[in-house]
Amino acid sequence: MEKKIYNKVVSARTTSLLLLSILVLSFTSCSDEFLQDKKNYGQVGAEIYNYYEGAQGRLYDLYSMCLPTVANMDWRYPSIGLNDDAAKSTEEYTGFSSFVNPEIELSSMGSTNSVPDFFMANSGNIQEAVYGHIRDCNDLIRGVSESDLTQEQKDEVLGQAYFLRAWVYYNLFKWYGGVPLVDEVQNPTEDAITPRSSAKATYEFILNDLKRSADMLRAQTANGGWNGSNWGRITSGTALALKGRLMLLWASPLFNRSNDQSRWTNAYNEMKADLSTINACGYGLYQTGSNVNGSDFAKQFLQSTKNPEAVFVTLYNKTIILTGIDDAAKNNPWERYIRPDNTGGNGLGAGLMLVQMFPMADGKLPAGLGTYTKLETSSYTYESEYPFMNRDPRFYRTFAFPGFRWAYNGNAAEHDAHNPSDGRNYVLWNYVWYTDLNDQGNPESGNSYAADNLLGSKQGIYVRKRSDDLDVNSSPLYEYNSMGWKSGAGPFYSAAPLIELRYAEVLLNLAEAACGANDMSYAVEQLQKIRARAGYTAENNYGLQSNLSGDQAACMSAILYERQIELAYEGKRFDDMRRWMLYDGGTQVPTGAPSTWTLTGWGGNTCSWLGFKPFNGQRRESIEFRVADKYGVGTTQWDGDPLLKAGTERPAGVNFSVGDMNEQLEALKAWYQDNLVVKERKGDGRDSQHNDLYINFRPKYYLLGFSSGVQNQNKSLPQTIGWEDYNNGGANGTFDPLAE
Repeated sequence: MEKKIYNKVVSARTTSLLLLSILVLSFTSCSDEFLQDKKNYGQVGAEIYNYYEGAQGRLYDLYSMCLPTVANMDWRYPSIGLNDDAAKSTEEYTGFSSFVNPEIELSSMGSTNSVPDFFMANSGNIQEAVYGHIRDCNDLIRGVSESDLTQEQKDEVLGQAYFLRAWVYYNLFKWYGGVPLVDEVQNPTEDAITPRSSAKATYEFILNDLKRSADMLRAQTANGGWNGSNWGRITSGTALALKGRLMLLWASPLFNRSNDQSRWTNAYNEMKADLSTINACGYGLYQTGSNVNGSDFAKQFLQSTKNPEAVFVTLYNKTIILTGIDDAAKNNPWERYIRPDNTGGNGLGAGLMLVQMFPMADGKLPAGLGTYTKLETSSYTYESEYPFMNRDPRFYRTFAFPGFRWAYNGNAAEHDAHNPSDGRNYVLWNYVWYTDLNDQGNPESGNSYAADNLLGSKQGIYVRKRSDDLDVNSSPLYEYNSMGWKSGAGPFYSAAPLIELRYAEVLLNLAEAACGANDMSYAVEQLQKIRARAGYTAENNYGLQSNLSGDQAACMSAILYERQIELAYEGKRFDDMRRWMLYDGGTQVPTGAPSTWTLTGWGGNTCSWLGFKPFNGQRRESIEFRVADKYGVGTTQWDGDPLLKAGTERPAGVNFSVGDMNEQLEALKAWYQDNLVVKERKGDGRDSQHNDLYINFRPKYYLLGFSSGVQNQNKSLPQTIGWEDYNNGGANGTFDPLAE
């Protein structure tokens, strides 16, 4: 790889020490939360690292560039649960992403249907270039290592810098396997080339950075973690938790085609030993002792101060900036992404497939789905007309249906008088009507209008996960400012943290490693902890079947299912599906792949071994709840609701704060029976003849190739096997990232 990937973006650092000192003072005076206010300290000279404040300023800049954020997945940020290309390649949403579209195959030869570029991105701007981030990490590491700081100060700064470098490389590794490894600041000369390393070398590089980070930060953070305004920084536990995620990826079928047991054993032994340090850093499952219908599960995302669940976290603030640009405003937009339009949000529509797959109230899988066939099914009957009946407590904290309370601290009628005005008692009524009877039964028709002024801006089932529900949190983390509508941002200015890696995932990662290493009993213990926080008890083994300790395939299937439910809409499912090759079971390999790419572990088919129905060949649909036929049609206006025109009274919204919801849910079901019917809506695409199309994730997508733009600027960068080489006339790539 030519050095211009990462060097052309950086000019010489010549800004004076005085200027940086002024910036640092400005930074520290703005906020007592170190991540809530970020400046660019990039234009500096080496002498700045001799000053602790200067080194800290550069470190803050790295945090600003490298931390995850609430945005659609791109080269810089992982998926965090929005309906981006990653999440739309899973059960969580409908609508073909570029990875599963059966009609379009991604190419590395041009701009049309181009494979996404997660490797280089904007090489002309250090804030917009992956290797620019790596270069800044290397600059800080070199500068601090050679500085006059005390050893304690060096360890503190370097421990965080090594983690951030590892984090950037991890996000390259999971897509490409092997990438060029740069661990020093190089001069920008055109003839210098850094070769592409193997996946194993890349894995070991990241692993070493994370071990180094954990060692350097142990003295400072393994006694309860950071306190006060330093909370949110990387700790020794953060580094070890990401190390566990990395080792699990390396042991998984994507990189471990032969099921090398030593990888599972090494991962398990290290992760199990690391757990005590992670705990010593103050991390653990968030639990209050007064869990009501999964309220602890909901509250864990709404802690603005030290939160044991938040192992790797991005902090935000609720500073309101209505015009212009102000670096002090770092709002989390998740609340306005998911809230219904008539409260000031946009609304995210949940895919019916995941709704159907969620456990029933006994913790078991609904019957009749044809997937996870090695898991026991529930004694409760899944009711397709009333999907909210008898479900896992987390279900009600993940989805919202017509008739569910979803309180907030605000008044949307200040923006539009036809919106419901009482936010504190807001109930979602997103049932719909049609203006033409011919549309009512047509799955492809979207000509429906929803109640309470939602009209065309509605979803059939809403994603509710991570919402700052006023019934859960009486002191919301957002400022509700209706003037925000005028700026196009919406009224929710939220300081809710974004948790990229939480403690529940630490336990799930450990459970999976334990299962892979044949210690299923220990794996089950971790599942029981997570189920206990969700609200299950030992009385029915926390909703888990009894044979998991003696059946490795069933145990692994239960772990992957638990990950799917516990981590839903947090951006983790696509990575799980790729690393376990759940689209085709790993039965196919890209063109030109050597025999070492053939899956020989797990019987040659991970889906068969797990009892999981391959995702390829399936499709996902949507539903909405429309008014019953007896009400006829309505109009396109806010007062066109035929149900209310008929004088039908709506029940009080289901209040999840009440201990026993069954009576409320039964009442809502009875009201549905009298007044609403389910209408299927087209989810995934159809062809020009209106025939259903089905998911097709091609085998070459498991390990991505470089786009034509990347190849054009880096003539010596070898292309991945299975992808066309732009620099070699479209011939098949020759680089084998799995080779050692």
